[in-house]
Amino acid sequence: MDIAVIGSNMVDLISYIDKMPKEGETLEAPDFEIGCGGKGANQAVAAAKMGSKVMLVTKVGDDLFADNTIQNLENHGIDTEFTNKVSGTSSGVAPIFVDQESKNRILIIKGANQHLMPADVERATDKLKTASLIVLQLEIPLPTVYRAIEFGYEHGIPVILNPAPASKELDFDHVCKSDFFIPNESELEILTGMPVASDAQIRQAASVLIKKGVKNVIVTMGSKGVMWVTKEKAQTVESHKVTANDTTGAGDAFIGCFAHFFVKNGDVLHAIKMATAYAALSVTKRGTQSSYPTSEELEEFLNKGV
Repeated sequence: MDIAVIGSNMVDLISYIDKMPKEGETLEAPDFEIGCGGKGANQAVAAAKMGSKVMLVTKVGDDLFADNTIQNLENHGIDTEFTNKVSGTSSGVAPIFVDQESKNRILIIKGANQHLMPADVERATDKLKTASLIVLQLEIPLPTVYRAIEFGYEHGIPVILNPAPASKELDFDHVCKSDFFIPNESELEILTGMPVASDAQIRQAASVLIKKGVKNVIVTMGSKGVMWVTKEKAQTVESHKVTANDTTGAGDAFIGCFAHFFVKNGDVLHAIKMATAYAALSVTKRGTQSSYPTSEELEEFLNKGV
């Protein structure tokens, strides 16, 4: 097993809008799509599309969305042995609103994701031990995240923690046992309470986390690229210039691709560069998982020198 993702899945309910309605106002939206999403599932699918062998530890409800979610994961070659149903509970859903500038606003209803417990990590122990990397996010209960970090630490398995959605309750005694901490700008701002309007401010905020004991902070900055900060250095990788149609799930695309290349060769900078290109290519299409390119599409994109 290359990558074990322990995290969320959601059903994306995507409305493409001209503008957000005001209070009490009803507007007609030009388009709507239903897709499979959730940060955990997104990251798993991105890594699988790149060619990694991936398992997903997650929970779905017992509603009409559940079987479709499981089938979608299996269609991407993801191991769903520990993707389990919770009776009497809805699956997680995410109403998403994408405006004319391709900017998105997202609500999440966690549903069955709230039932992913530390015991579920223990149940998957034998298979998790075979993984080369564990990937985590914060759309599941924090105790489960902490147990998964500890599991990786105990068994010498590197851990990526994507602190999304950001929570000020996050315990950095646990975080510091992960190997890569990958927030976006707004998440970094929430977690540090510091401004992130410029590269210098982002570097300073990330350095605060390094001083707390975080090993690698990789800040995704959208069209401004990615900043990798360690105790020794801060390095920026520029983004690729593309026409964005929908930025939903771009951060998850980055993490899934980064995970794939890190497992493949252990070169962090190379993994960041490849993931930056992968995320850029993903925003040229609409949707979340449906927008994620294959390894062949990424290679073609890079060969064009965009």
